[in-house]
Amino acid sequence: MSIVQEKFSYMFDKELLEEIDKNKVIKKYKEESIIIEPGQEVTFIPFILEGAVKVLREDENGEELLLYYLESGDTCSMTLTCCYGRKKSKIKAIADIESEILFVPSSFFAVWMEKYESWRNFILTNYENKLNELLEAIDSLAFYNMEERIIKYLSDKVKIIGSLELDLTHQKIAEDLHSSRVVVSRILKKLEKSGKLVIHRNRLILKEF
Repeated sequence: MSIVQEKFSYMFDKELLEEIDKNKVIKKYKEESIIIEPGQEVTFIPFILEGAVKVLREDENGEELLLYYLESGDTCSMTLTCCYGRKKSKIKAIADIESEILFVPSSFFAVWMEKYESWRNFILTNYENKLNELLEAIDSLAFYNMEERIIKYLSDKVKIIGSLELDLTHQKIAEDLHSSRVVVSRILKKLEKSGKLVIHRNRLILKEF
């Protein structure tokens, strides 16, 4: 069984699986490797095979804001939008942990939309899921205080990594949440005092997440 059949046989037609398998390129990325940057021409459709990718929005000053994560079986809705409209990327994608990604040329996007119902369903479902995650990110910014945002951020990390031990610096959390290291450190110490986590050097061990 090919990796394409193993990962996607439950969602795609046999013919579509064969097309993906025939035209695929698979790449591996180390943790923190950049996959795509703003302004880069989108020439591929990505499928996450293993690992996790974080999708960020970058402002003109280089400040980054975490939008959502991509996990095994996911594709990036914002990248797909660029494929369809032949536009340049508006997001930055970085491997959150060591990841393996399958790519097929973006020229197949429109062809498969007409040809395969399973592809249309996959795209629409992915759009819906990522839209919900974007709304959660907006809600977090608009309605949550920083402590609640940090708790949500750590909870999401636990789900993705599958472990209560997270290799994270205070600075990295601050960058992802568009905050300052001092504020993050203060809140983490507060959470440690309440018994929710234990702080080690470049590592957090969560207790109640």
